[in-house]
Amino acid sequence: MPQKDPCQKQACEIQKCLQANNYVESRCAAVLEEMRQCCARYPKGRSICCSGFELEERNRQKLKGASSGTHTAQH
Repeated sequence: MPQKDPCQKQACEIQKCLQANNYVESRCAAVLEEMRQCCARYPKGRSICCSGFELEERNRQKLKGASSGTHTAQH
């Protein structure tokens, strides 16, 4: 029997919140953050519900790495 997804509860809460708020993401910031925190607690690939959040985090890291080389020190 497959293991239950550890972040399924948070994923369901996101769906409920989005439906209740006409899919305005900003109104669901708290439940989205709960999902990010849940995904951060488990190894990548452990939660199928986290796949989009893992992709978001990889993209964020790429942008962060790219922008860190563009800043110059001001005197």
